[in-house]
Amino acid sequence: MADATPIRVGVLGAAGRMGTEVCRAVHEAADLELVAAFDPGAKDERLADLVSIDTDVAVSADLADIVPDQMQVAVDFTHLDAARRNLAWLADHGVHAVVGTTGFTDGDLAALEERFTRSNCVIAPNFAISAVLMMRFAELAAPLFDTAEIIELHHDEKIDAPSGTAMMTAERMAAASSAWGDDPTENELVVGARGGKGPGGIPVHSVRMRGMVAHQEVILGAMGQTLTLRQDSYDRSSFMPGVLLAVRRVAGCSGVTVGLDALLDI
Repeated sequence: MADATPIRVGVLGAAGRMGTEVCRAVHEAADLELVAAFDPGAKDERLADLVSIDTDVAVSADLADIVPDQMQVAVDFTHLDAARRNLAWLADHGVHAVVGTTGFTDGDLAALEERFTRSNCVIAPNFAISAVLMMRFAELAAPLFDTAEIIELHHDEKIDAPSGTAMMTAERMAAASSAWGDDPTENELVVGARGGKGPGGIPVHSVRMRGMVAHQEVILGAMGQTLTLRQDSYDRSSFMPGVLLAVRRVAGCSGVTVGLDALLDI
């Protein structure tokens, strides 16, 4: 029996830290084929030099240089403004999208729903399986506790705060319970000491520190007890199983899917 034809994959943001990791993971997967790379900051660069893999794929600095029929799925790890443009281009050309870029508004998602009619799009704030489980556990626990706070900790090059993972966690907890106790703080000696108020009024605290990659704690409290859920990604390779899962399954999704949960059946 002949082997199945590999899924042809392009990587947008290929020169970034996550982009190079995705390129390597796709290149090493037997059922995937790395066929295109895009990064406006890596003009005339050879992907083989950036990622140290054996490939003839060149890095394009302009999406117009990429032949859309060449790839079936594109993985986007860029920044919000670039991702908006990239996803519009992918939708218009019928290319499936797997997106790790965060910060999309409800308006963005609605616009993408309208645009992705010829292909599908999976957007996940976090592709680590452990992070997806943490969010699910927090959602399940929320109705059983009176108070909750979220602390997210990331590397010092992350430009947005709070993280997309923290925001999605708060959204899901807020949807699961609205019975949160009031914050007793009356005198905040340092502005922001109590964090920002996320969905449902759940406090969210952001830490940016060298030596970290991506980490989050959800602390829930009730009379005489607390529950702490913590997830740690010590290396960007932790996101790759989730990314590859989405690449393999995006064609079977419908329209725009937010979160990896739907692909994990949890």
